[in-house]
Amino acid sequence: MTAPTGIGMTSDRTRGRMVDVLRKSGIRDERVLAAMERVPRERFVPEALARQAYEDGAFPIGEGQTISQPYIVAAMCELLALRGDERALDVGTGSGYAAAVLAELAAEVVSIERVPALAARARAALVPAGYERVEVRVGDGSLGAPDRAPFDAIAVAAAAPEVPPALLEQLAPHGRIVVPRGSRWSQRLVLLTSTPDGLEERGSLACRFVPLLGAEGFAGDDDPLS
Repeated sequence: MTAPTGIGMTSDRTRGRMVDVLRKSGIRDERVLAAMERVPRERFVPEALARQAYEDGAFPIGEGQTISQPYIVAAMCELLALRGDERALDVGTGSGYAAAVLAELAAEVVSIERVPALAARARAALVPAGYERVEVRVGDGSLGAPDRAPFDAIAVAAAAPEVPPALLEQLAPHGRIVVPRGSRWSQRLVLLTSTPDGLEERGSLACRFVPLLGAEGFAGDDDPLS
C-alpha cells in the first residue's frame, strides 16, 4: 500500500513519539522498542486511518477484526523476550502488523489467519514493507502449525478460554507462549514457559481481544472454516 501524500514525511517522527509513549507506559525491552520504531504501521491500517496509525488505539481492519493497539503488541513481544535467533508463531495474522514486529525480533515467523481475505491483505502489506519472509497461512490458528514446530515463541492475538493444548505441544524446550485467556469479553494476558519441570505461568495485564475461533478455541457461527 502506498502511503497517502504527506504520511511518509511524518511517519518517522510520529513513530518516534509512539515509542516515547510506549517507554513511558512501561515497555523496557530496547529491542522491542527499536522494532516498534522500525515497522511502518501506516501500511497495516486502512488508508482512511493512516494519519492515526501511531495513536495507541485498536482500529477496525474489516471482517469484524481489529489491529491491536501498539502497547499490546509491544507488551506481548516483551513477554516473549526474543533475542533474534528464534522461530516464532503468530496466531491471528489480522493486518500483519504484529507479524512484522515479530519479524524484526525473531529469525523466522509463521503467521496463521482464519479469514482468507485478511490473510491476502496482510501478505499485500507485508511484502512491500520488507517482510516477505513472513509465512502467512490460512487455517485454524488454535491448532498451530505442527509441520513447522517446534516454536521458541508463540503469540496469540485472540482470546481463548484456555491455552490451546495443540499450541503447548508445539513449544520448543524453554519456549514461551503469550495468550489472552478468559471469556469472550474479558481476558488477562498470560505467559507460559516450557521448562524441564513443566509449564511455568506468569500473569500480566488485563485486556480485551476478539475470540480465538477454532477446534481448541471458541466455537462460532461466523467461523469461516466451520
